This record gives sequence, structure tokens and C-alpha cells, in this order.
Amino acid sequence: MLHDLLAQYGPVIVFISVFASAVGLPVPALPTLILFGAMAMMHPGPLWTQLLPTLAMSVCASVLGDTLWFLAGRVYGGKTLQTICQISLSRDTCVKKTERFFGRWGVRVLAVSKFIPGLSLVSIPLAGAMGVPLTMFLRYDAIGAALWAAVGLLVGVAFAPQIDMIFMSMNRLGKDAALVLAVIVVLYVSYRWWRRETLMKTLSDARMSVDELYHLMKAETQVDTTRPVVFDIRSAEKRTLDPFQIPGSIFADERQLDAIAEKYDRARKVVIYCSCPNEVSAAWMAKKLTEMGFKDVLPLRGGLDAWREAGWQVAPIVEEAANDAEIGIAVKAV
Repeated sequence: MLHDLLAQYGPVIVFISVFASAVGLPVPALPTLILFGAMAMMHPGPLWTQLLPTLAMSVCASVLGDTLWFLAGRVYGGKTLQTICQISLSRDTCVKKTERFFGRWGVRVLAVSKFIPGLSLVSIPLAGAMGVPLTMFLRYDAIGAALWAAVGLLVGVAFAPQIDMIFMSMNRLGKDAALVLAVIVVLYVSYRWWRRETLMKTLSDARMSVDELYHLMKAETQVDTTRPVVFDIRSAEKRTLDPFQIPGSIFADERQLDAIAEKYDRARKVVIYCSCPNEVSAAWMAKKLTEMGFKDVLPLRGGLDAWREAGWQVAPIVEEAANDAEIGIAVKAV
């Protein structure tokens, strides 16, 4: 019965699953494509008459869902990326890597982004926020969606006999098979959530509030050698979208820890901020600098957004190169 249902409504089911995956829901779209590729191989009649409708529906669903994120990025800019940080089960360090990848390759990454976990979810709204023309976005996104869907379908065609055996076993199990699959999905999502929450709890013990930092920076008794060093570790792409910083902060790349360690006194207080609500990047860098011998390193609770919300002044990023040169880091222009 399940086989007949899938055979009859295959393209519609593919459309729903791919669209749900494109908008960020934890739906196994690629396994669905593989399954229907196998079904097309086993179905009597020309193979292309089975694959083309499914491929077309998949591309339409993917582009439609991606366009919603693209338009959200166009309208809301960097706030969309912050939303992704909040809903994503991945660490925000993965989001930052994606921002840098997009900054290097531009909209062309959309042609391969669906093959790299996490890349598509961030690169699509980032394309909108960075002002990529809609026609260019649709072109590369459609290419990427077509390649991704075609690979899924062809994998199903290639392994049709093996998939058919699994499918027949699931049919014999009936409702029990669906229950097992649902339990597996729930366990996987729960594990990812638990791992993320455990990491956040581990890293949340030591934080500095924006009020503490403000008063520390403004203290009249402070001299240059005792004033805290404030590192802005947002990606260059994020700084392009939000070209402001905490006054006096220095752009730093957490991938260049050795250069930072050589420049600054390890006894000096260091405060690190990023822009993602999870603050994992700042906490990770603080942990690494502490392991390298720095005595007093703290992430800034809430990052730049919390600084703004507290009403403290931000400064425009004017001399990017000067900040980079201070810690020996060269930043490639976006």
C-alpha cells in the first residue's frame, strides 16, 4: 500500500519534502530523492519519463524555498543570519566559515552549496544581504538544485535493487517501520540539540557584560598598558553587512592565534566579541588564548548587539587595514 501511495503521488511528495528542507525544516529530502530514483528504475516504461517530472518538481521546490531565504536576507540583512544562528543545530563557528567561503567565491557557491552541510542555509540569505541580483541568484541556485536533485535520483537508480529490498522489508513491517524512522529522526535531532546545549553551558560560565566593559574602558585611571584589548572577531563579510564596531576594538581572526599571541602581553585583559547570539566563536577563541597563557580573557555577553541595546556608542569601521596591520593579519576585500 505504501509503495502504491508513493508511486501515485511521488512528485508531490518530493516537492513537499524538498521545499520543507529548503526552508530549514529537518526533513530528509535527499533520501526521498534516492528512494524515488530507485522506484523509477523499477517502474515499467522509459526511465526518463519517471525521472524528469520528479527532477522538475524538486528544482521548483528547492528554488522556491531558497528564494524565501534570499528575500529575507535582502530585506532584513544581517538579522536573518542571526536568526539562522538561533535556529540552527550547528555551531555558529560553522556559520562563520560559510560567510568566509561565500566571501571568497561569491554567488557561485550556490552551484555546489547543497552538497556541503550548512553552506546552503547560510549562503542563500547572505547572497540576498550582499545585494546579489535576483536573476543571478536564481540562475546559480537553479543549477545547484538541479545538480543536487539529479545526483540523488541517479544514486537511487544505481542502487535500485538494494533499495527495493530495504523498501520491501519496511512494507512488511508496516506502521512499525514508520515508527522506527520517526524515532531515529527524533533521536538524531535531540542529540544535535543536546550537544549544542552542552557546549553552550560549558562555555557560558565566564562572560563580561557590556556595562562592565563600557565602564572599564572609560575608567579615568586606565592607561594604555592596562586598558583592555577588545577583539572584534566577526567575519569580514559580516562586518561588510554591519560596518560598525565597539570603539577602539581591533579586528582579529581566530585562525591567526599565533600572530595575536606574539603581539600582546599575556597578562593584559582581553575581551572578545562576535555577532552571533550563541557567542560560541568568542568563547572558543577565549578558551584557546587562555590555553596559550593569557591570564584574563573573557567573551562579551551578547556581543555587538548587546552593546547597541545598552545604548553605548558604536564607531564606523573606517580604517580596516590599520586594525589588521596591528595584529599582523591581512583581510581579503569582499
